[in-house]
This record gives sequence, structure tokens and C-alpha cells, in this order.
Amino acid sequence: MLKIELSKMQFHGYHGVQEEESKTGGNFEVDLVVYFEPAALPVRYLNETIDYTQLYALVKQRMEKPTRLLETLATEIAGEIFTAFSPVTELAVSIKKLNPPIPFFNGSVAAAYAARRSDFKQNI
Repeated sequence: MLKIELSKMQFHGYHGVQEEESKTGGNFEVDLVVYFEPAALPVRYLNETIDYTQLYALVKQRMEKPTRLLETLATEIAGEIFTAFSPVTELAVSIKKLNPPIPFFNGSVAAAYAARRSDFKQNI
């Protein structure tokens, strides 16, 4: 099994339940890990692996769509990856809101989702 990781992807988005978040937006950091069985070993050609530029494009496109909950974002990104990349057998996605609008709070908040294709709920 091989693993592809995209770490600390940075996005500005309009995700959150607070009204101000839908107007001014905020900064987010996304980590993604996908596991898959390669078509051949050793992997020598792009068509034998998962193209991480396509994974990035999928995440970027989804992060551009305003969503109230990080949990929704994480599970929908997972579903889109399972749909678009049939070799993916497992994945983990974490979305961190870098400066959440919480009074007197200095830090970040995150939602993460991990799933196996065999266990993935198709209704997400």
C-alpha cells in the first residue's frame, strides 16, 4: 500500500456559523492523506499512482464553496475523493480554522475525518 500526503495546504474561505465568517472569511489549513494499492511496483509512471495535483485541485475547489461546518467539509472532501479516485482505499482529511472567532481564544480549531472505502457511508 502506498500513501500520498498533502500537508498544510492553505486556503482563504467563508466557512463557519458566525455571520461575520460568511462576510470576511478566514484562513484554513488542510492536511490530506490517501492510501492506495498501486497498479504496479515499483511505481514508474503517473498513471500508476494518484496524481497529487488532482487531489489538490479537488480540495481547492471544495474549499471555495462556503460551508457552515468543518465536519461537513471534511466528510464531503472524503466522499469526492472516493468518487474521483477509485484506487483510494483509505484516507484522512483534517481542516483547521486558524483564527476562529471565539472571544479570548488564541489558537485554532479543527475537524478531521478518516475512512476506509469499505466503511464509507455513501449518503454523506
